[in-house]
Amino acid sequence: MVTTPARLNVAWEKLPDDFVLDDDPVDNINQPALTAALTESLELAGRLPETAIATTNYGICATVNGRIVVKAPDWGYVPQIRVPREDVKRSYTPRLQGEMLSIVMEFLSDTEGSEYSSKPTHPLGKWFFYERVLAVPNYAIFEPDSGTLELYRLDQAGLYALQTPALDNRYWLPEMSLFLGTWQGQRENRTGCWLRWWDEAGSLLPWGFEKAEQERQRAEQERQRADRLAEQLRALGVDPEQV
Repeated sequence: MVTTPARLNVAWEKLPDDFVLDDDPVDNINQPALTAALTESLELAGRLPETAIATTNYGICATVNGRIVVKAPDWGYVPQIRVPREDVKRSYTPRLQGEMLSIVMEFLSDTEGSEYSSKPTHPLGKWFFYERVLAVPNYAIFEPDSGTLELYRLDQAGLYALQTPALDNRYWLPEMSLFLGTWQGQRENRTGCWLRWWDEAGSLLPWGFEKAEQERQRAEQERQRADRLAEQLRALGVDPEQV
């Protein structure tokens, strides 16, 4: 059982300009590709407005019991900021600079299990920070090699509860009006499991090369329809060029 501090004072203060942020390298070779894929499909679908932020290893801040705490989730989504974007270049403080994140994601590494850390004392564990300090409504933990996705959602007690996916193995995120799930395939010379978005109707949000292929196929179908119509007109003795 985790014993929480007797008193947990949380303040939303801007990160000082001279605050030194950690500069740890990415410890999972798949992470850049996974995060880029998540963001790209949102942007192409028109679901990443100018006032939103899709974060990747980007500092999310809060002041807890008088001490600044900064965590950098592998991926996160802020639905709206209320300050100029230049004010959040280094970090983002929810409540102060905009809305709370709708979701944070962590990709499991081989080196540690910090994604599950509920450590309530400094330095705070990631799980504790996302759940008890920020109260981010959704926390996703993804294992890229096996494709295992765990989605935790805050319950009425304000604690993360593991969710059961729908029959299609996707999780509904009401804050984003999207499903999140896993998908097997290839992108950027990587074949394996990816995290992807589906809309309310169950349609997959495409990546750029998929959208281009869809447009190519639509154009080819239109060309074929035009050719068939021209043949029918010629069979009737009508010059298609004169129609």
